[in-house]
Amino acid sequence: MRLTALCLTTALLSAPALSPAWAQDAAPARDSTPFTLSSGTPRTPEQLALRFDKADLSFKLLPDTQSIEGVAVLDFTATAPASAVVVELDTLFAIAAVAVDGQSVTGWSNPEGRLTIPLAQPLTPGQTASVRIAYSGRPHQAQRAPWDGGFVWTTTPDGQPWIASAVQGEGCDLFWPCVDHPQGEPDRVDLHITIPSALSVPANGRFLGKTDNGDGTTTWNWTARQPDTYAISLNVGPFVEMTADYPSRFGNTVPLRFWHLASDDPAKAAALFAEFPKQLDFYEATIGPFPFGDEKMGVVETPHLGMEHQTINAYGNGYKLDGKGYDWLLQHELAHEWFGNQLTNADWDDMWLHEGFGTYMQPLYARWLNGERAMQSELQTMRLTLSNRFPMVSGKPQDAGTVYDGETGPGLDLYYKGALIAHTLRLYIGDDAFYESLRRLVYGRADPKPGNFQPRYATTPDYVAIVNEVTGRDLNWFFDAYLYQAALPDLVMTRDGERVTLEWRTGNGRPFPLPVEVEVDGRTRALTMTDGRATFTAPASAHILLDPGSRVLRRLEYLEVWKASQSAKD
Repeated sequence: MRLTALCLTTALLSAPALSPAWAQDAAPARDSTPFTLSSGTPRTPEQLALRFDKADLSFKLLPDTQSIEGVAVLDFTATAPASAVVVELDTLFAIAAVAVDGQSVTGWSNPEGRLTIPLAQPLTPGQTASVRIAYSGRPHQAQRAPWDGGFVWTTTPDGQPWIASAVQGEGCDLFWPCVDHPQGEPDRVDLHITIPSALSVPANGRFLGKTDNGDGTTTWNWTARQPDTYAISLNVGPFVEMTADYPSRFGNTVPLRFWHLASDDPAKAAALFAEFPKQLDFYEATIGPFPFGDEKMGVVETPHLGMEHQTINAYGNGYKLDGKGYDWLLQHELAHEWFGNQLTNADWDDMWLHEGFGTYMQPLYARWLNGERAMQSELQTMRLTLSNRFPMVSGKPQDAGTVYDGETGPGLDLYYKGALIAHTLRLYIGDDAFYESLRRLVYGRADPKPGNFQPRYATTPDYVAIVNEVTGRDLNWFFDAYLYQAALPDLVMTRDGERVTLEWRTGNGRPFPLPVEVEVDGRTRALTMTDGRATFTAPASAHILLDPGSRVLRRLEYLEVWKASQSAKD
């Protein structure tokens, strides 16, 4: 979610001084390496040769020292010959022991945070390896979560520990040994989280029970299937759990769970919880079945704004009302259960598939609740934000930091330009084709039902191919202009007496035959724009308005002038 949109938090969370017990492993001058603080670096040949079957993760959180003790057991199956297991783990952690299939390994190395573990015998396809890594230390602290990822260690209004992780941009290796790449998802993750017994720790997937350890701590156990790598999260606090069941239109029942601070206004918490089934109904009606209905739709209150943690979305919007009739943050993060967790981009270069479609669900939901004007209002607000400095898709592998930083990549355009492209596409190809294309993208099929789909990966070319198949047309020109060019298409009008000519101009110089409506003295007509051009006649005195319904995303001169004036003020 790295946005975030129309509401930015300004509070910086500070941490107390380091405990002497951890001074050697996490001295103040030491930080995570640039490699660790980047997510999505191309996988090594060893990583490509192994299928990640399961991660069994045990964490003990120590609020007094703001540190964790971890044991990770990682199971792999070789799909090609492999002589080592390679995972990522922050060098801030001291690694106490590494073992493979129960045998201690001493020849491992972790330069820059890429942990290489040699195997005593190379694996051949079909053979398995189980790696156990014991480690401890103070994880990287977020200074401004969720934009700057890491751990947040703070306290509730009544002084109790309140802990959260948010690592989308920096990656899972900030606190567990993982394959820090979008395609590094394990098939299953089991979590065993030990915390002070007075606190709760809601987490991903299904709850498997908890154990009182008899020493003032309790271990909570969870299991999740095919979680997005950065979607594993740790959330600790004195929470109150709210529960309900949602009867899905697809015949199954989805558990609804909300963990909020005990100090919250109960009425505000109840009002937010009442939004859960409404938003879920919209998404199921618009896209398809909630992807993790056998686990839960879960939300936990966090000291940072939010993040799409699979089945346990982070919520820190403070129950704010903004006149839209719904909580935008809750709605946005829920979108990522479809666009991000069920569908995962194969590379960070395809992140608009998460953020663009996820963001478009917000104006669509506004229309679902309150009609056309509500949707247009949200779309116009988005339109004002576009920078158009970098293409939405570069066509080459990218890391998270590059695409989310507006100085090096599309940045916020991933959200708002992506949403406006989706809107233009929907109005061009029609609702039936548009929503079928989304179902095929998200579920891999047009007829999703509970139990007949699994989480999947996709790329931008995959989606373009889906749209072409669904529509029966070659629409590559549409995506080439909107996704692979930084500048928006420009609709240029020239008048010569009663002769009016319209021409699309794009950054790639190729024909752009997107139809457009014109309004001539109050009467609207549609132009086919053959080869990106159209000519018609109108009285020389006629008032002509291009695209009166704001159906097409295009360059608007008045916005360019306005943006230039804002830059001059800065």
